[in-house]
Amino acid sequence: MGSRPGYRASMAAYADTSGPTEREGSPLAAGITKKTLLLFIVGDILGGGIYARTGEVAGEIGGAIWTGFLLAAIVAGFTAASYAELVSKYPQAAGAALYIHKAFNKELLTFVVAFAVMCSGLASAAALATAFGGDYLSQFVELPQILVGLVVIGVVTAINFRGIKESAGFNVVCTLIEIAGLFLVVVIGATFLFDGGGDVGRALEFNDDATPALLMVAGASIAFYALIGFEDAVNVAEETQDSTRTFPRTLFTGLAIAGGIYLLVTLIAGMAVPANTLAKSDGPLLEVVTQGPLAVNSKVFAAIALFALINGCLLNLIMASRLMYGMAREKVVPEVLGTVHRGRRTPWVAIAFTASIAAVLVVIGDLTTLADTTVLLLLLVFIGVHVALLRLRGEPVDHEHFRAPIVLPYLGIITCAGLAVQSVTDDPKLVLWAGGLIVFGLILWVVERAVR
Repeated sequence: MGSRPGYRASMAAYADTSGPTEREGSPLAAGITKKTLLLFIVGDILGGGIYARTGEVAGEIGGAIWTGFLLAAIVAGFTAASYAELVSKYPQAAGAALYIHKAFNKELLTFVVAFAVMCSGLASAAALATAFGGDYLSQFVELPQILVGLVVIGVVTAINFRGIKESAGFNVVCTLIEIAGLFLVVVIGATFLFDGGGDVGRALEFNDDATPALLMVAGASIAFYALIGFEDAVNVAEETQDSTRTFPRTLFTGLAIAGGIYLLVTLIAGMAVPANTLAKSDGPLLEVVTQGPLAVNSKVFAAIALFALINGCLLNLIMASRLMYGMAREKVVPEVLGTVHRGRRTPWVAIAFTASIAAVLVVIGDLTTLADTTVLLLLLVFIGVHVALLRLRGEPVDHEHFRAPIVLPYLGIITCAGLAVQSVTDDPKLVLWAGGLIVFGLILWVVERAVR
């Protein structure tokens, strides 16, 4: 995977930004602007994680839920710095797999990383599709969770195939709805507290079964799922206008916005509702918005949460399909996965392939296992990205790019490894899930090489 000039992102300005433009050397439409990219990042981070997993973090930590999210945000910041440097240096699709390949030039290693990232996105999409059929949907209708999950996968796949501009537009709408929902949590919860409800002291309460530091690490390993969306964006670098200059600042801005919202929401949720009540609910934020003088009908908030879940599912499937497309372009995976639809100018074969795997995961997995598998796979990938950054530091490129402080990738390696160990310690079967997915990928690798 060399630095072929035809595959490198164009630095030229776009004369017409009213619709998708096609950059030199890439058949993908560059329909993502700086503002759209910011909403893409914020929307991906603010997806189903905060709506679905706040209760699990509360059950692990206690009332001081925000501490787990704060630690997870710090770890995410270390990793975002490495991504910001690499994506501005190599503004192409494929993200982590591209960086690993450039650093080590080992096709099998690249494939394993690419497949791990893809599976993390698909496990996350399957988790969110599964969560769609849970407590939030039950406010309206009771349906089989697996059936609902498969329908959600089908709907978002159709949007993904329709086009990146349409997908980004759908994301903008969903992101605004998600932000409105979290704003409701903050306003309703704060009003409840000012009205004398809840208990402000809960914000510093930890469970008694371990020291606060260990509880924070355990909670962060769960909360990290709610903060991993930022890395999806690097896989649409080819479809972003002037990505070399746009990505770094937009990436940090999006992570800061989402992290700040998370801290505010979890701080108020922890004070407004007892931790054990949140822990027992699959729709924990419903417990907050039904409290106090400004309480809203649970169906209103449930509808908002459903938009958040389907949006996160869409963005994960976009990431996975673009990653497969990028690897196909570099002939690391079968070239057919790089086929672009003539009319829609989207990688339709990669879209169909990744959606099929997500559908299988919906059938065989559950919300907690799928979400935790996502986190474990990505933590391992993030360690590889930090190492790749250190190895590629001395490789020059023909344009200016962002440079992260040298200490950050080292901190990223240490903290990601710590959270990975914590995840496996909490649930050893995650090794089987993550390992099983990678073994499946290796089987495909062997078959593809044998056929070639």
